[in-house]
Amino acid sequence: MNLSRLTGIATICLAAGAFALTSALPAAASHGGGGGAGEVRASGHCSASSVWKLKAKPDNGRIELELEIDTPRNGQAWAVGITDNTVRIFSGTRTTQAPSGSFEVELRAANRAGADSFVGSARNTRTGQTCTARVRL
Repeated sequence: MNLSRLTGIATICLAAGAFALTSALPAAASHGGGGGAGEVRASGHCSASSVWKLKAKPDNGRIELELEIDTPRNGQAWAVGITDNTVRIFSGTRTTQAPSGSFEVELRAANRAGADSFVGSARNTRTGQTCTARVRL
């Protein structure tokens, strides 16, 4: 086998390995990108067919948060909680709405000293499906 053929095969193997590795990683926050200075976004799958999105960005000395849960069904109730560095900053119930079967929780939180680690959790009160969303600002 010649050297150029081996180099080509090695390049293909490295590219395939890198693709497989990045495809297997969980959803990660993207810093910046489309939402403005300092915005972070993350998205992922819930325990069943739903998906979540969470974004946070600085806003006049506070932090603007948006948690979205998207499901295939309208009219489902979800128990929702959001924490900032383990301090509960939101607790309530939201119901999925037409046409997309989703809901959002939007709020402006105090900007605590140091890095802010936000966790949004939601549980479908009928099915028990859970979602856990995380971003760090």
